[in-house]
Amino acid sequence: MDFETFVSQFVGSNIVLLLIAAFLIISIILGVRIVPQSEKFVVERFGRLQSVLGPGINFIIPFLDRVRHKVSILERQLPTNTQDAITRDNALVQVDTSVFYRILNPEKTVYRIRDVDGAISTTVAGIVRSEIGMMDLDDVQSNRQQLILRIKAQVEDAVDAWGIEVTRAEILDVNLDQATRDAMLQQLNAERARRAQVTEAEGMKRSVELQADAELYAAEQTAKARRIEADAEAYATGVVAEAIARNGLEAAQYQVALKQVEALAQVGEGSGNQTVILPANAIDAFTDAFKMLKGKST
Repeated sequence: MDFETFVSQFVGSNIVLLLIAAFLIISIILGVRIVPQSEKFVVERFGRLQSVLGPGINFIIPFLDRVRHKVSILERQLPTNTQDAITRDNALVQVDTSVFYRILNPEKTVYRIRDVDGAISTTVAGIVRSEIGMMDLDDVQSNRQQLILRIKAQVEDAVDAWGIEVTRAEILDVNLDQATRDAMLQQLNAERARRAQVTEAEGMKRSVELQADAELYAAEQTAKARRIEADAEAYATGVVAEAIARNGLEAAQYQVALKQVEALAQVGEGSGNQTVILPANAIDAFTDAFKMLKGKST
């Protein structure tokens, strides 16, 4: 018996078992689905949503259930979109935006929206125009972060029914037309000139204040010195008065003679060649001083 005859006899006698085995193998192949970590499978039964398969091994009913959609749940980035907008103060701006999102509920995304990227782009464009229309140009430039947060919140509310989560919204750039740029440059230069003038005026004011403080301090110190000199003079006068009261008129004459001697000594200390004219009785001051000193010593 050759091999072909053996095979034909085996198949003929076991055709039912072979068919059953083939059916089981096909059922296993159709009933087992391995879903990658980055995807979710949408399963339909007779055209209706049956279930959503998560990552890992899953089982479905063969021949009845079919995987209709394989949806990636990775975060996606929309292409950079540029749209024109007019601010509240009638300035034309071009805003470059970018949105990041991911699909949380594939059954909503599959059955409620056809073009996800196009729908989100259109929604973002409308919200950006609406938000910028309620702001002045200066607010758009200075409060960009707040504008981004408001746009993100409104986009999230709009796409929530599609099973989508907006993870991030960015305003990449705000471009102005040339006329607006020139006007802003003139305004900036005027503001810089104003600040320079204010700084200069404040510097002059501070200088005047410091000069006045210095003059006041000098006057106070001069008055203090004069007061000290007056106190010293009063003290000296008191000492002299006390000496006169204690020693009589001779003490006063002695002080007068001593002052005359000191005055003559200061005149003689002058530098250079000079002629000093003294009164006739100038030498008598020395004689009177020595007499009084001699009288006091005795």
